[in-house]
Amino acid sequence: MIKETMAETEHRMKSTIQSLEDDLSAIRTGRASPALVEHLPVDYYGAPTPLMQLASISVPEPRVLMIRPFDPSTMKTIEKAILASELGLTPNNDGKVIRLNLPVLTEQRRKDLVKVVHARLEEARVSARNIRRDVLKDLRDFEKEKMISEDELKNGEEEMQKLIDKIIQNIDAVGVKKEKEIMEV
Repeated sequence: MIKETMAETEHRMKSTIQSLEDDLSAIRTGRASPALVEHLPVDYYGAPTPLMQLASISVPEPRVLMIRPFDPSTMKTIEKAILASELGLTPNNDGKVIRLNLPVLTEQRRKDLVKVVHARLEEARVSARNIRRDVLKDLRDFEKEKMISEDELKNGEEEMQKLIDKIIQNIDAVGVKKEKEIMEV
């Protein structure tokens, strides 16, 4: 019973880390990355659709993103979505492709982005702690219902603490890596 619970918990915590990595990939660094705009919602026939489903996104130069819509009629809506986003980028449209030139980040902007990263890291830590709290509650309920013994409960709690420590370390490592990317000139 405890092994299954721990396996499920580990899966949930790893998905928290994956979600954090996906979230952080959308934060701009000094280099162009398709992840910056892949999930940008574009109004496509009344439904918000991720940009990656409407266009191919490439990086022809280190500071340029090139977006080639599959359907040329979506060019204007893609431009509107980019302008309305928090990216702060102005699209250049030549009729066939949209180019996004990424300006060099200022020192102040880099520090602001690092603060955003720290906020997202804290959200991930809180999420992992909430998972731990729920699982510990379940384990205590199992013990009350005599499904597991008191010793098994104690072992489960210790195992849970080891797991949460490992997950928090992974979250911190992801944060350090992203911060290094942002601060790199």
